[in-house]
Amino acid sequence: MGTRAEKQESSRVETLNDWLPITKSRNAKWWYSAFHNVTAMVGAGVLGLPYAMSHLGWGPGVAVMVLSWVITLYTLWQMVEMHEMVPGKRFDRYHELGQHAFGEKLGLWIVVPQQLMVEVGVNIVYMVTGGKSLKKIYDTANPNGKDIRTTYFIIMFGAIHFVLSHLPSFNSITFISFAAAVMSVGYSTIAWAASLHKGVQPTVNYNPRSSTSSGQVFDFFTGLGDVAFAFAGHNVVLEIQATIPSSPEKPSKKPMWLGVIVAYLVVAFCYFPVAFVGYSVFGNSVQDNVLISLEKPAWLIIAANAFVVIHVIGSYQVFAMPVFDMIEAYLVKNMHFKPNLMLRIITRTSYVALTMFIGMTFPFFGGLLSFFGGFAFAPTTYYLPCIIWLAIYKPRRFSLSWYTNWICIIIGFLLMILAPIGALRQLLIQSKNFKFYS
Repeated sequence: MGTRAEKQESSRVETLNDWLPITKSRNAKWWYSAFHNVTAMVGAGVLGLPYAMSHLGWGPGVAVMVLSWVITLYTLWQMVEMHEMVPGKRFDRYHELGQHAFGEKLGLWIVVPQQLMVEVGVNIVYMVTGGKSLKKIYDTANPNGKDIRTTYFIIMFGAIHFVLSHLPSFNSITFISFAAAVMSVGYSTIAWAASLHKGVQPTVNYNPRSSTSSGQVFDFFTGLGDVAFAFAGHNVVLEIQATIPSSPEKPSKKPMWLGVIVAYLVVAFCYFPVAFVGYSVFGNSVQDNVLISLEKPAWLIIAANAFVVIHVIGSYQVFAMPVFDMIEAYLVKNMHFKPNLMLRIITRTSYVALTMFIGMTFPFFGGLLSFFGGFAFAPTTYYLPCIIWLAIYKPRRFSLSWYTNWICIIIGFLLMILAPIGALRQLLIQSKNFKFYS
């Protein structure tokens, strides 16, 4: 009887997997992984990197950027490796890996809240970013036109997602993801090339932004959070790998890792020039979005913002897919809903409406970037993969792997503690100017 019940359960799981968006289609190639990783990683956070540099200063800023690139590449490699470490089984979702490492219940509680915080947080930020970029295009094209609230532009941006979020699987958004990846390279290049063309400003100043030493310390923490936010692709990496076919002879980790390497080279090409050129040109007067500091010429600003809009459309979908997957799996498994189109339409439309509503209510959500960067992104990106690696592989004490993982855990933990402190202070300072539904 046990075997029959097991067979039924296994067939039920298989049927559900064939319906859920992450595991529905498994015919991705290595370059799909490259697009999705670039789209997930090179977010609008890249435009805030010169601002983060102005908080950190030259020496620490360069060190933090390079260290983050190296550490996050290492932790991403660990996740790719762990995807199929149990023969015949695949950990297609971050929480499944967590459950294997920490146990069924504890694994869920450790991973799911953090992962959801990152994915939903990013989606809200992108609602605001998309709306603000559309507004910037409108304002630049009509300098004497009627002023329209950001809220309306967020609604326009959200309307696109009411349509796109009904694409059935992760693979079905590949084309959007490809367009988004190309655009992220486009606007990053505009940001640093236009800054370079503008040349170092005569009034440029690289002194700390704050005049008090306590202010400088808090600014440093804020800068750490902004950098952490920029390296946030790990929350969707196992879900991206789940779309790649796999067999014992040809495991998915090889094509996935090739895609990751390409993606990380693109990340370096986008991040380092934007951060370093932007800061060297504008110094400590750089805005929190380097495109705002550029101001002219108008056509370039419009082009860059159009690129940002297309990119965040793709990026929103890449981060929303795992959320749809979680919600739909929960409703079918735990609430015993039927896996059908109606369920999908209601859950996805509600989710897009929720992120749009929060984005409209808090259009200053960008101020929360650094807070989220430290509080939620640092664990899932910088050190949770290392803890899972230590729990599962148990490397020998004081071996290279053991040391490397512990160093990453300590750095990530410090990030998680320090970045939100700086961000909260900054939020309190800026809160005097916050306007709901502005």
